[in-house]
Amino acid sequence: MRFSEFYIGQVFHTKSMRLTKEDITRFASEFDPQYMHLDEEKAGQGRFNGIIASGIQTLAVSFKLWIETGSYGNDVIAGTAMNNIKFVKPVYPDNEIHTIVEVTALKEKQSESGIVTVLLSTFNDKDEKVFEGELSVLVKN
Repeated sequence: MRFSEFYIGQVFHTKSMRLTKEDITRFASEFDPQYMHLDEEKAGQGRFNGIIASGIQTLAVSFKLWIETGSYGNDVIAGTAMNNIKFVKPVYPDNEIHTIVEVTALKEKQSESGIVTVLLSTFNDKDEKVFEGELSVLVKN
């Protein structure tokens, strides 16, 4: 979609994605090797009572689900900012998550482009919010 096709209040719904224990440990092994993502015994003794997904993985999956809607298509130029990132609740193995995306701000930069800011709100299969963050992207007009 071109910049001019977005409007404030516009809402998009993504498909869902299930995160398995293997998905969580594989990601954490490479990008966030902390015990709560890798060590089942130690994680089971902690505040979350088991392994949880990295917040960075939750952010990445939320972004992936949004991009897979195809809303930006080939009109995206580049990301410009991520703000107000909140990891609200843990994501556990076999949770299925989906993201609701709302356009919250539009700023025309030039006649050829503008910045679209969206709020990503990600929910688990119990409809509990697990993640929230703002993403701004430069899009062709």
